Amino acid sequence: MALVLLAVIGFFTWRTTTRAAHPAHDGSAKDVYLASGGLKWLYVAGAITLTNLSTEQLVGMNGNQMLLLAWWELAGFVGLMILAFVFVPVYYRTGCTTVTELLEQRYDGGSIRTLISALFLIGNILIYLPAALYSGTLFLKSMFGVDWPLWYFAAPMAVIAAVYTIMGGLRAVAVMDTYSGIGVLAIALLVVVLACNAIGWDFSGIPQERLTMVGDADSPIPFHTLFTGMLFIQIFYWSTNQNITQKAMTAPTVREAQKGVLAAAAVRILVIPAIVVIPGVVGYKLFGDVDDAAYGQVVAAVLPQWLSGAFAAMMAAAVIAHTAAILNSSVALYAVDFHAKFVRPVSNHWRLASTVSVILTITSILMVPVFQNAKSIINLLQQLNGLSSMPILSAFIVALLFRGVAARAAIAGVVWGVALYGLYTFAWQPAGLIGVHYIDFMVVTLATSVLFALGFNRIVLGRSAEFTGWRGVTGQAAAAA
Repeated sequence: MALVLLAVIGFFTWRTTTRAAHPAHDGSAKDVYLASGGLKWLYVAGAITLTNLSTEQLVGMNGNQMLLLAWWELAGFVGLMILAFVFVPVYYRTGCTTVTELLEQRYDGGSIRTLISALFLIGNILIYLPAALYSGTLFLKSMFGVDWPLWYFAAPMAVIAAVYTIMGGLRAVAVMDTYSGIGVLAIALLVVVLACNAIGWDFSGIPQERLTMVGDADSPIPFHTLFTGMLFIQIFYWSTNQNITQKAMTAPTVREAQKGVLAAAAVRILVIPAIVVIPGVVGYKLFGDVDDAAYGQVVAAVLPQWLSGAFAAMMAAAVIAHTAAILNSSVALYAVDFHAKFVRPVSNHWRLASTVSVILTITSILMVPVFQNAKSIINLLQQLNGLSSMPILSAFIVALLFRGVAARAAIAGVVWGVALYGLYTFAWQPAGLIGVHYIDFMVVTLATSVLFALGFNRIVLGRSAEFTGWRGVTGQAAAAA
């Protein structure tokens, strides 16, 4: 059944992409990476939702087996609101294909664009792509109760994702995201209901720290961090991260894009929190503390046999869609920010995308085993993301709120932030020298990165930065339009 459903999703994706009215494939960057700007709000919402929601969330968040992890999704609603009403108009008015183009427009020099694009690419290649394949493989192994090598599941999913990216570009990826997303969300909600029914809707006997929404100092999300680093993490992820914002730039108009983002926000707050935490908590009552294996075991225990194949297909489709979306974003970053600038102009992005997709698919499969020793895949990802997320966000903050800052100053701020957070993560914190929670330390990293960039600009380069606030952004965007 799983193979049949995957084939059905593929058929309807092909049918939708070939029947839809859109400009002919011309091999341009906009054609391959932004679907020629022809996606309706439904597909924008589907692409954003499935680019974010994959087995990292379903497996990783349920693997913590506590309700507290729902805050990552609830806070995401705020990030999507900022994307819709603050960043989307700017990206559209400036005509960006990659978010890094905005940085080049705002700074005096394009080197910062190259650095940020490199950080995005490194994160996708070393973290996002292999982590998605690993978590999907872990779920399928747990659900079917098999102990096959990782690549038995990872390799086929990666190859299918590459085929979608190569054959249809972001248009096919977005349509597949939408169809897969509908199936995943529907069955995932059914899993929540069946899981609760399996324990008679009785959560007694589960430790209180797994049921509370107010985290203490030792929890994965201390409550006070919701008002410190959590907000900035969401702004980075939803508003300045190429993997997400690229999907918001595929609509024909700002209004259509905003409708898609708002629809994704509605799904984010109404559906996602329940499906990423409740099965894990139920799993604690049924199986004990089983970490990232919780979701697969719960699904195997509560789903009727005739639905197991369908859900396996939907989860595999979600991993494929998520991987294809990240793969397309990675190819866009390389093609637009590196190949076209440093190698030679790209005459046909379809051809280049095919070559790069094959290379990245191979590296992703080879990187999958790196994650098999992680106790919690989602907590590991959040900590690793801190290495680049706040330094990158600092470059956007300085670019959007100040004028007269050189690209070299922004680079200095980013390098400072990466080094600072790296020392904290791999040296100071393990040695017990700093007891600050990593979400709090992200604020320290962000603030000092901004200050370091402004200080470098003034002291080393002898340039004065002018604070313009958001009016400087909207003014320049209007001029560009």
